[in-house]
Amino acid sequence: MSALQTKGRSLLVDVSRGVAVILMVLYHFCFDLNYFGLIHQNFNYNPFWLTFRALIVTCFLTLVGISLVLATNKNQRHFWIRIGKLSAASLAVTAGSYLIFPQSFIFFGILHFIVVASLIALLFLRFSWLNLVLGGAFILFGILFSNPWFDQPWLQWIGLMTYKPVTEDYVPLFPWLGVVFIGLFLGKFLFQERLKGTLPVLKLKKKDLTPATQWVTGPAWLGQHSLAIYLLHQPLLMGILYLLFSH
Repeated sequence: MSALQTKGRSLLVDVSRGVAVILMVLYHFCFDLNYFGLIHQNFNYNPFWLTFRALIVTCFLTLVGISLVLATNKNQRHFWIRIGKLSAASLAVTAGSYLIFPQSFIFFGILHFIVVASLIALLFLRFSWLNLVLGGAFILFGILFSNPWFDQPWLQWIGLMTYKPVTEDYVPLFPWLGVVFIGLFLGKFLFQERLKGTLPVLKLKKKDLTPATQWVTGPAWLGQHSLAIYLLHQPLLMGILYLLFSH
């Protein structure tokens, strides 16, 4: 779910995003099995599932920050087209989740977050180490600070409320904006500063693959189409499980 189109894609980033996609589909498949009563897990309180989800979100949002840095095309038209697609997709997710989970529909999930975070992060692209400091500060602030004033429904997207709202996917601005800012730092540090010339894997392209490493093209393809997969995999999974086990 990169925030910008890139002039020259990074195979490493595509593969990393593809692995995150695989983990996401696995997580949602288990969630769907639980929804249909085929397994019995508490996804809201079980430390394993909470950690698993946090790992997946962290991977995606770190890559959002890195992708912003890698967007070398000076024409901002691609950025706004991408933001438009993500905005439309986030509205579709809200509408679809309301039909299935009217009491816990998604009002600010990962796509909603990426739209807002990308707009904010765009203003900080020129910074390097400052983004690392801000990223850590945002994470700590989001974890340690809360106030009942933010419990109001129209402020819950910020993430400083005193309880987790009832929703199927919740990725608030704090602390998760900090992860995107760390991604900005990593993108600048790895791909634009001194490590670029010392780590060949950062410049790896598809043509550089050997027969033994061709397997990475699968995850890379998933990473290149992560938004479409995100939108389609849950309806497909739930539809298949419904047809198999609803009778």
